[in-house]
Parts: sequence; C-alpha cells; structure tokens
Amino acid sequence: MKELNVIKKRSNDPAAQKMLEVTAEEHIQTAWDRLELQQPQCGYGQLGICCRNCGMGPCRINPFGEEPQRGVCGATADTIVARNLARMIAGGAAAHSDHGRDIVEVLHLTALGKAQGYKITDVEKLKRVAKEYGVAVDGRKPEEIAKELAEEVMKEFGMVKGRIQFVERAPEKRKEVWKKLGVLPRGVDREIVEIMHRTHIGVDADYVNILLHGLRASISDGWGGSMIATELSDILFGTPKPIESVMNLGVLKKDMVNVIVHGHNPVLSEMVVKASSDPELVELAKKKGAKGINVVGICCTANELLMRQGIPIAGNFLHQELAIATGAVEAIVVDYQCIMPILPHIAKCYHTKVITTAAKAKIPGALHIEFEPEHAYEVAKKIVKEAVEAYGSRNPDRVRIPDVTMKVMAGFSAEAILQALGGTPKPLIDAIKTGKIRGIAAIVGCNNPKIKQDYNHVTLTKLLIKNNILVVETGCAAIANGKAGLLVPEAADQAGEGLKEVCKSLGIPPVLHMGSCVDISRILVLAAAVAKELNVDISDLPVAGAAPEWMSEKAVSIGAYVVSSGIFTVLGPIPPVLGSMKVATLLTKDLEKVIGAVFAVDPDPEKEARLIINHIEKKRKALGLS
Repeated sequence: MKELNVIKKRSNDPAAQKMLEVTAEEHIQTAWDRLELQQPQCGYGQLGICCRNCGMGPCRINPFGEEPQRGVCGATADTIVARNLARMIAGGAAAHSDHGRDIVEVLHLTALGKAQGYKITDVEKLKRVAKEYGVAVDGRKPEEIAKELAEEVMKEFGMVKGRIQFVERAPEKRKEVWKKLGVLPRGVDREIVEIMHRTHIGVDADYVNILLHGLRASISDGWGGSMIATELSDILFGTPKPIESVMNLGVLKKDMVNVIVHGHNPVLSEMVVKASSDPELVELAKKKGAKGINVVGICCTANELLMRQGIPIAGNFLHQELAIATGAVEAIVVDYQCIMPILPHIAKCYHTKVITTAAKAKIPGALHIEFEPEHAYEVAKKIVKEAVEAYGSRNPDRVRIPDVTMKVMAGFSAEAILQALGGTPKPLIDAIKTGKIRGIAAIVGCNNPKIKQDYNHVTLTKLLIKNNILVVETGCAAIANGKAGLLVPEAADQAGEGLKEVCKSLGIPPVLHMGSCVDISRILVLAAAVAKELNVDISDLPVAGAAPEWMSEKAVSIGAYVVSSGIFTVLGPIPPVLGSMKVATLLTKDLEKVIGAVFAVDPDPEKEARLIINHIEKKRKALGLS
C-alpha cells in the first residue's frame, strides 16, 4: 500500500485520499501512478521546442546550444514554440466551439419538433438573444423564433456573416483594441482552421504574427463558441438561479443504482436525469434490490446539472477513476472532453459499465450507445436500463464509499447575479468603489496530477477572499472549492470584513459558482456589464483571472481569450513556452502594450494570490479608488 504521506501529497481532498488508499490496496493504477511511471518527462516537450508538423522531423532545438539552432526547414525555437502554442489554442477553441455547435443543432431540431423530450425552457432569454441577432420576436411562437435564431447562429461558424454577434457585447474600447490589432474574429471555424494552416510547414514563421492569430481564434471561442453554448443551453434547459446541493464521493448511495454522467454536454445528461425517474426503470431497479436510481455528475456536465437541477456532484477531473473504485457505480455515462480512456480498463475490476455516447468520442472497451437528439429519451432509457441491470452484479463486500460530502450553493449565472443586485451592476460597483470589495478574481480550470489535487484552487481562493476579493469560479475549480466548503453563505466568515458584510447582506457565498468551463463566457458578460456602466475598458477594471491547476488545451484557449479581453491572468503549471524567451516575454510583458493584459506564471498559490492582489490594487489606484 502507498504510504499515507505519499497519498496526502497527491490530493487535498479527504475523500480522494481515502479512495487512493483503496486503489493502492486493490493494485489499481491511477493518473498519479501513471504520471510517476512517465518520469522523467521529455524536456524538449516541456519547453515547447519539439516540432512534429511535417515528415522531415521530429525536430528538437537544444536550448543550451551556443549557436542559434533551427529545424530541418529552418524554423527557429521562436517559430516552433509559437506554432505549438497556437495549435494548443486551436485544439481548445475547437473543443469548446464544437460543444456550442452541438447545442445549436439540438435547439434547431427542438424548434422543428424533431428532438425527442426537449423544449424551450427560457422563452424570455430566447427573445433577448434573438433580438441581438436581429430576429423578429413580436407575435411569433417560440419555436419560430428558435428556428431562425439557430440558423443565424449556424452561419457564425463559417464565413457567411464574416463576424461573430456576441462580440458586440464587449465594451466599445475593447472592440477598438481588437480592430486595431486585426484580431476581431470573422467566424469560429474560420479562425481555428487558419491556425492549422498558418502552423503548417512553409507558412507563417513570425512568432508575433502566429500568436496574434492565436488570440483571434481564442476570442472566437470565448465570445463565440463558448458563449453560444452557454446562451443556447440556457434557452433550452433554463437560465441558472441559486440552488443548493451537495458534493463529493459521499453522494454515491450503497442502496441505489448509481449512474455517473461525465463530460461536458448537457444535451445528454439532462435526458439521463429525466430517464432515471421513469416509473418503468425505477420499478426495475427495485426488483433488482435497489431503492431507486441515483444520478450524480463528474466534471463539467456535473456543473451543468448542478446549477439547473441541483443534481449532486461526485467530484472533479481526478475523481473519475476513484469513483469507479468505490465499487458502487453501476454505469459511468460519458459524452466528450476530459474523459480518461483508462476508465473501461479500471471498470473491468468491478461491475461498472462505461458507456460512450458520442460518435466523435469512442473508447476501446466501453459499451457504445449512440446518442441521437431525435430519439433522446429512448436512448437515455436504454442507457439507464444498462445501469439498472448491472446492479445485480455489484459485490457488496467491495463497496467502499467515503462518508464525505459538503453542502454547496450554485447557479450564479450573470442574470442571477444582476438580479440579486437589483437588476443592475451598480451595487457591485459601489461595493468596489467603497473598498468593501477590492476587486473580482475568476478562478477556473482543471485538476492536474502534477499538483496536489485541489490544493492550489482552495489555497488561492481562501487567500483572495480573506483580502476582500470576490471570487467567481467555473469548472473543476468550482468543484474543488465546493468540496472544501467555500460555496456556502457561511463561508463568508472566512472572508475579510468588507466582503463578509456584502455577502451576509445578500445571503451569498464569497465564492460564486458560475457553471461549467464554457460558462466562463458568463464572467465575460458580467465584466463587460461593469465596464460599460463605468464607461471604461475591461482592462481598466480591478479584476484578474487564474488557472492554478490547468492541464487541457481548452484551458490554453480560455487563458488566451481572457487575456485578449483585457484581464490579467495567472497560470499555475508553466505552459510549454520557455524554449523561446521571445515568446515568453511577449506573453508575460509585451502583450500589456497591445492587448491591455498579460499572463503571469507561478506554481505557488500564495505567490499567485500576491500577484492578483497587487494587480487589483494597481487598477484601483489607476481608477482613483481608495
């Protein structure tokens, strides 16, 4: 068995620590074990100076060579690092934006009456968004409006319109910055495809030019694909409002059929929740000896369900293997993104079924049940039935569920926050002006086994709220702080006196759960609203972003569009750019002059906190605030 001190270094979460003891005892490899076996990792890759973009390579640049080195084609370290980083942005932007396209397609099918089990839930938001797109709403049925809106949105993925509508939500000063730099996005797919073209052998070799287009593609994600996913999901499933629930592995039930939904797309998970209440399936579960069917979530599809329906969350990214190891999971149903392909291998040790549902995301060893919106409820029932059938194969002697849960309050959409403030950002601005709230920090991103799970998220968050900085969060970062007890109004007692007073007067936590990783677009909308109210650019506000435990390409795109929006952003793990001091200097210093914000990197959450606090105080001083 792994020594206890080794286990405690791997995760900050007591439930995860308990399950890591179980996986060690059961001889089940986890992400932490596989990371250990990968050591030492490729130094060239970590610095970003290896290139595999053509058949003449792979080429590596020696960072310690006395003479400037080049790849076979003549590419320098600056070119290679910039190309690699841009391709990471393209991968992340594609992931989020393809998610957005899936939502658009379901909205369109719903409007045509061809999507089984779906309906337009938030008609008022449908009308608001439709007006932004110039779609007439007066005297029309919701389905008519939705059909035309979906068709208009579809045009933004290519070149038909030549612009992205939601960019108009940004303050005028920010849009002028983008226009001047030539980074105003023309279409979601257009910008992603152009990255792949630019970074092909024999095309763009200017590192500045490459990275400016990387920023352009990231804006097409944050203000395009991701924002589309968020807004249209709200129209279909409802705009989140504050809601209470619970988090951590203790949400699994010994006496129930446990179904975990994992991934990012609410189109699937919403229907699985609905099917879990089907009388026929509930009765079958009881015949199998269970008291009922318990649906819980992992990762961002968990956040989607939590904020709209209060469905409990079993954990974040690094909990997916540990959940199976409880021996209590009948099925883990996945769509796409952040799903480890190891899951079917671990599931073989138990009775658990891993069920893939997306044609674009199959995993060897998993049961594949294709999800189709046209037959959504029927497919969802089939999936849940597989879980119910598996209950009879559960071994009760191997069920070890950590008795660890934490209450949370979630569902703080931009609309919900503004509603709590009386329909305007003015009370929030007043609190910032008086200094009760010094500023706002957005903490987002993944877990990374290179960092003690949740430690950086929680440590950074506690330090910020202690210094009267309101924290807004999405994704795995939000789940980390939920498990740590920071997503409840009572957590205001851990905040500084000013923030505590504001939170207690509104009955809200000092850390606001704003949704899944695509919902960082909600943060952009809120920041834009505050900037417009003050008639300044977003870059003038006392706000900052942080991704303390990031690991995915999506996080690279997110960081790029947050900085492109004028928000100073701190990263924990160092991105693969240190092979080029020119690229590193551009990202951490020179971007300030052209885009109004830069990246900072520090793996120490206490130093991250100091960087953010200093930045917020600098912005307060520039605005003439106390």
